[in-house]
Amino acid sequence: MREQPPAYTLTDNIQKMTAPWILLFFVLGGWPWVLSLEKLKASPDVVQCYQGLSCRLKENDFLCLLGGIEPIKDPVLVPTKLQTEVVLQCREESNCDLCVRVTLYLTVQEPRKEDPDEGGLQEDAELTSGPWPRNESLEAEVILSFKDFLSNRCVLVEVEVSPSMVQPGQNVGYLVFDCFRAPVGDEVWIWSYTQPRYQKELNHTQQLPDCIKPELWNNVQSCWGIEWSGVLPWFNISAEGDAVQLVMDVSAEQNYVLFLYWNQTQGLSTRFHEVLTGPHNITVNNTDLVPCLCIQMWPNVLDAIRNSHCPFQKDPRAHKNLWNQSKLNLTFSTLWGETALSWMVKAPCPLSAEMVLCWQPVGSELCHPLPLPLPRENVIVNTLQHLPMLTLHPNICLQVWSRGKPQIQKCPPKDVLGPLRDDMLLLETWGSVENHSFCAMEISGCTPLPSLAHTRAAFLGKQLLQDLQSGQCVQLWNATGTLWACSLQKYTHHRWVLAWLAFLALAACILLLLLLNRDGMKGWLQFLKEDYRYGGAARGRRALLLYSPDHPSFERLVGTLASALGQLQLSVAVDLWHRQELSALGPLAWFHAQRRQALQEGGVVILIFSPGAVALCREWLQEVGAPRPPAPTPDTFAASLSCVLPDFLEGRASGCYVVACFEELLPPECIPDLFHSVPVFSLPSQTSAFLRALVGPGKGHRDTVKAHATRMGQYLQPALEECLQLGASSSL
Repeated sequence: MREQPPAYTLTDNIQKMTAPWILLFFVLGGWPWVLSLEKLKASPDVVQCYQGLSCRLKENDFLCLLGGIEPIKDPVLVPTKLQTEVVLQCREESNCDLCVRVTLYLTVQEPRKEDPDEGGLQEDAELTSGPWPRNESLEAEVILSFKDFLSNRCVLVEVEVSPSMVQPGQNVGYLVFDCFRAPVGDEVWIWSYTQPRYQKELNHTQQLPDCIKPELWNNVQSCWGIEWSGVLPWFNISAEGDAVQLVMDVSAEQNYVLFLYWNQTQGLSTRFHEVLTGPHNITVNNTDLVPCLCIQMWPNVLDAIRNSHCPFQKDPRAHKNLWNQSKLNLTFSTLWGETALSWMVKAPCPLSAEMVLCWQPVGSELCHPLPLPLPRENVIVNTLQHLPMLTLHPNICLQVWSRGKPQIQKCPPKDVLGPLRDDMLLLETWGSVENHSFCAMEISGCTPLPSLAHTRAAFLGKQLLQDLQSGQCVQLWNATGTLWACSLQKYTHHRWVLAWLAFLALAACILLLLLLNRDGMKGWLQFLKEDYRYGGAARGRRALLLYSPDHPSFERLVGTLASALGQLQLSVAVDLWHRQELSALGPLAWFHAQRRQALQEGGVVILIFSPGAVALCREWLQEVGAPRPPAPTPDTFAASLSCVLPDFLEGRASGCYVVACFEELLPPECIPDLFHSVPVFSLPSQTSAFLRALVGPGKGHRDTVKAHATRMGQYLQPALEECLQLGASSSL
């Protein structure tokens, strides 16, 4: 094992930098452009091992070929982690080359064999039955492969681990190789694997700095003598709104080349390439402004050094444009009578994203991500990737997730897999022999089966497990867990039959009791007549209630109002009744889904004003009519203002909104004037008019509406008194 050459710093050279260089740093984005590169004395290739490893460099330049993966029959050493760093290798103090140092960690991998009874992998009993460690060392031949645009090279290292360190699955040490030389500004690829190969090779890409880095100016020959003011023009980036400009502040006689390009995985995509003279302001097209947009500038002379700068990698506008230009394409193919699905994300830049499977239930616009251990695959843009499903299902869609939320979603077209099915997903996991467990995927999570929970899956749990055992369910996935789709259509039919039978039995009992009491019969028929006149007009109409949760007693009052409207056969949606869905989607997404469904079906949005709601609206409007987003709040009312206020400001609220308040808690005149463009009602004094507005003009008999209003006022009175008592106690 050879000793590592000593390292020394660049402190002396950095202290020699003049004030113009310091100004340059800030023009180009500040101190992050300054690197701290370690210097090594020039020497032949060196490999060193640490911890329990010993090693020697067997060959430093030979032809290496990547063979197939061989099965593991005995304990072997395999590489598990590959790291690189850029250093300077110097023949003299100021005569250095850029070099890539490689650090490789190794682990003992134990053999495994396949058990046909279990269909999975188990540890080899002969190898795991004895004690660890064994009294023998392990040896391996490790290959480090280096490649750039002009050359490639392979290095062979022999490594050995002592018997005391042979522990299966444990890191046994690491080796450091110095080093692979590469030119300034180069991009290099490094692979590592053993010979023979027992697993997928490790790989890493390293971008070397170019001459724009101050540490290279006086240390690398190809960067000697560079003076920024004479070689590359000064430039800056300015932004006004969504427009981005590159400002070239150079002398009138300066002649230079400006090159804008997308730094893509498969190469460069030119966006702008021109020879310019003197100062210019270049406007960047909105479609070109993406995180991988880079800039190169160099003097228009032969063999000029080109320096790259990619300033938009963290720009929010660039990331927004990137997702706007990204598309998810699905490709279906038929092989041996089975339909297979492949997908591709088309985007101008690489994406840090995952492909996630989601389940869209019948009658829902939402698609719920399937939890682990179901597959999640990293997105490789502009590359066709395959979905490893045994059987495709029309309810399974694909989502591209990034930064904790879905950015793109695509579902199979109906003409390929058919319409959505009323199916239940079952996830089967297994531990030891005959220790299988099942859970049913619902909006609230994965419900274990059997279960005593009050959910649809728990109610049908025994029947679903019987269907699974009898082969009536379809297997969709089989890897770390098994995914099954079981039909619920027959249970839905049986449930409706039982419901009708129960209803008919109840109706027969009521009629029998009323026939025994003729006076009661007359009153009941009169009630049915009134209910038909009014309730039939409102039957099924959707109403979305929005309110500000000032305090718990006010929430109970709103809940009581929602229940009263529900008894009048309105289909009422309020966040109090959708806590789980609200928690999963967030207030804004839940509001958008409910509002869209209500307005598409001819429903109405009811705004219940309270002192807290008035304060939130005034905060938005700033009392001058100029909307601005408020601070984030968890309630639905505050989240919905970003959509509700534009409807009122742009005159779209008429016919879609109704405003109400409880007069003993908030006088109607305290409601902002903007909301008086739609009907405003004080409850409970104007309950009759409020109900007529919900039913619609010309529907419902006036006396019938009045009777229902009286019953609603009596129903609301206890909850209203509780709010008034709370207000009186707080004022004291």
